Amino acid sequence: MTTVAVKPATMAQALTRAMRDAMAADSGVHVLGEDVGTLGGVFRVTDGLAKEFGEDRCTDTPLAEAGILGTAVGMAMYGLRPVVEMQFDAFAYPAFEQLISHVSRMRNRTRGRMPLPITVRVPYGGGIGGVEHHSDSSEAYYMATPGLHVVTPATVADAYGLLRQAIASDDPVVFLEPKRLYWSKDSWNPEQPTEVEPIGRAVVRRPGTSATLITYGPSLPVCLEAAEAARAEGWDLEVLDLRSLVPFDDETVCAAVRRTGRAVVVHEATGFGGPGGEIAARVTERCFHHLEAPVLRVTGFDLPYPPPMLERHHLPGVDRILDAVARLQWEAEG
Repeated sequence: MTTVAVKPATMAQALTRAMRDAMAADSGVHVLGEDVGTLGGVFRVTDGLAKEFGEDRCTDTPLAEAGILGTAVGMAMYGLRPVVEMQFDAFAYPAFEQLISHVSRMRNRTRGRMPLPITVRVPYGGGIGGVEHHSDSSEAYYMATPGLHVVTPATVADAYGLLRQAIASDDPVVFLEPKRLYWSKDSWNPEQPTEVEPIGRAVVRRPGTSATLITYGPSLPVCLEAAEAARAEGWDLEVLDLRSLVPFDDETVCAAVRRTGRAVVVHEATGFGGPGGEIAARVTERCFHHLEAPVLRVTGFDLPYPPPMLERHHLPGVDRILDAVARLQWEAEG
């Protein structure tokens, strides 16, 4: 029996392969966005798709996000499955009117007769030294819009599997891609992709007993690092990767928190009005009698994204996470 060597792959490569495989399997899948064709995208995530499938299926568009998403709405209404790339997180804001007024509402508006199978890919988050409009964490806007699924991978396998599921979904999916993880690597065989949990399911990445770190996307590696560092303090931290912000997996999240009795929500978005507030509320409502301390949050600060030299202070880090865990211990004891 011959053993096939599995080479490390990056998240960007897994995303590219997911779109390639989806386009090969379904002629209705079209990729469109700024510089996605000839250039292969700013992060080269669409590299090679135009050459393989032609410019009619991987199309460079004008610099007009509202027009890009509006075009995708028309394509989906006529039976296609457009995959839209918003070049950077904050560049997507001009397309909000299309997203909120049409993409999120069309199935409800037509009483289910006209779903819009659109995947909106959004590179998001910090950690790459980006300037203003290049490092936003805008997930709360999408979470607050009924009718959208909101998904964010944190591993190479999930990048492939979740994107394939998003493209196949008849509901519109905002697919948030952590920019700082594009070049993260893992052993992954594109010819035999790892089976992943479906959209709407969270996964425990590290079991533990002292407290549960609830996180997603770019903050997962930081939480795993914090969990390793916590061993020196005698803490055994569980790390839970949400993967899907909408639908939200109350079952898995609450089961984890009930096991440990303590929870910290970690994300790059701002604290006030951020996803952590909703997550903490859901956990408190469902797990109140199991909690030994209040649910805490470690987030970005409540200000516009700072200049590159300051982002390491703005983004949640190991020390801030461990400080929150220490507060949990103090609250439980005192």
